[in-house]
Amino acid sequence: MKNTVVVGAQWGDEGKAKITDLLAEKADMVIRYQGGCNAGHTVVYNGETYKLHLVPSGILYGDKICFIGAGTVVLPENFEQETSELISRGVDLSNLKLSPLATITMPWHTAVDGWAEDTVKKGKIGSTRKGIGQTYTDKMARCALKVGDLFDEETLSEKIDIILPLKNKTLKEVYGLKEYSKAELLEICAKYKQIFEPYVCFDWQKMLRENKNKTVLFEGAQGVMLDIDYGTYPFVTSSNPIGGGAGTGSGYGPTMIDEIVGVSKAYLTRVGEGPFVTELLDETGDKIREIGHEFGTTTGRPRRCGWFDAVIAKYAVLVSGLTSMAITKIDVFDDFDEIKICTAYKDKRNGKIYTEYPTDVFMHKYLEPVYETHKGWKCSLSNIKSYDEFPKEAKDYLKRLEELFEIPISIISVGPDREQTVYV
Repeated sequence: MKNTVVVGAQWGDEGKAKITDLLAEKADMVIRYQGGCNAGHTVVYNGETYKLHLVPSGILYGDKICFIGAGTVVLPENFEQETSELISRGVDLSNLKLSPLATITMPWHTAVDGWAEDTVKKGKIGSTRKGIGQTYTDKMARCALKVGDLFDEETLSEKIDIILPLKNKTLKEVYGLKEYSKAELLEICAKYKQIFEPYVCFDWQKMLRENKNKTVLFEGAQGVMLDIDYGTYPFVTSSNPIGGGAGTGSGYGPTMIDEIVGVSKAYLTRVGEGPFVTELLDETGDKIREIGHEFGTTTGRPRRCGWFDAVIAKYAVLVSGLTSMAITKIDVFDDFDEIKICTAYKDKRNGKIYTEYPTDVFMHKYLEPVYETHKGWKCSLSNIKSYDEFPKEAKDYLKRLEELFEIPISIISVGPDREQTVYV
């Protein structure tokens, strides 16, 4: 295996966790390079289900270095809950490392996030209320606390003196939310220091150098269409899930990356607000949701479901530099008579056809999908072990996807278990 980035090629929730888990088994180090606990990765390992949020899925193997990189944001209470649960289930966390450059989600971040969700009506994002966007906002405004700040009293005191007056003014005058005293904030930070202390890795540079000739797996959260620059802005996350994000959020430069594997469901889902051209608001969408168990790992919200969108897939290949695609949940279609693929968009106002993704998402309400229809295979794929065993109709569907997004399919998942995986 080469150094590989795993990227969600849709709106997240594509089944990245299973693909990451399979590739992590062959890697020496797994690095989570962006996002926070707003992401949910469900992994089935040794017959048990684990719901991971920030901890890299390679942690289940015990012998992998699992590094949470500088591009992430960390909500301390959720991090403590996640690590405590893993320990209670017998998972060895001795190889879990946290970058001192990761940014801390503070109590005011979650408070403001909740305020925004409750107050904003038009243009609502559909946040997970975890304070992720607010943390990244402060990071870019250069008024955030980093994990490493907690471990130097002088640095922490100086930074709080800079941050707190501005933060309290905003909390009071803009949001009408709770203000904090310096003493109160120091007490909170002391608690956070205790949470992070077993994991923070101040020797991260040495660690990365010592492992630069080993195999590295870069793990992203969310998906290309939630990327802050290339996604359906403003209905996006606040970081860069695309392949390029691995080069900024991990500590390794882009020359360390050999392959970028995109992960796509055989259909499309989305949690939260924002445009979704192929969304199915009928019994077909309900059927996909029911068979695919499409509910958010972090929020439990029902996912919006729709047919596969090749316009989005081609866009993901371009902006994320995908070298191959993993297709998941194709088995959801086992009982379908027909399966549709969106190959273009049509503007209902003037009939214009788009085969390239239109980045002005506010005009997407005028778009309708242009579909081609494929015959279903009407049999179970769950026990298939090799590509040759797929029925002709399934092969035709997969070949057509390859033609449309113009990169090879390297992995096909036919069920949730590790063994239900076909390598092409």
